[in-house]
Amino acid sequence: MSEKTRYSDAELQEFKELILQKLDKARKDYELLKNTITMEDGNDTQDTSPTFKVLEEGASVLSKEEAGKLAQRQQKFIQHLQAALIRIENKTYGICRETGRLIPKERLRAVPHATLSIDAKLNQK
Repeated sequence: MSEKTRYSDAELQEFKELILQKLDKARKDYELLKNTITMEDGNDTQDTSPTFKVLEEGASVLSKEEAGKLAQRQQKFIQHLQAALIRIENKTYGICRETGRLIPKERLRAVPHATLSIDAKLNQK
């Protein structure tokens, strides 16, 4: 029996549903982070006494920086998931870009935007 070269349409549909779920959650998380940065939720030191405002200003700047970094990572994750959806449409999803072999389903379920098999990933270092 010859080695399978791509996932079936049914398998690709299963991965597409998984990716769409992760994409929806990632977008919601990104919006939360964005709101934290822009303080759209209105829950800040702006509505407390001036004493607290001075004490918490440093912490506020630090948390905005952290939220900014997290938002950047989340946006990158969203882009990777969107690229995975394109690979599903092109029927190239799940094919290792180094070896040309199928990436195991277990890996794709854990990291649905993966483009490398574990072996190829380890050989990169």
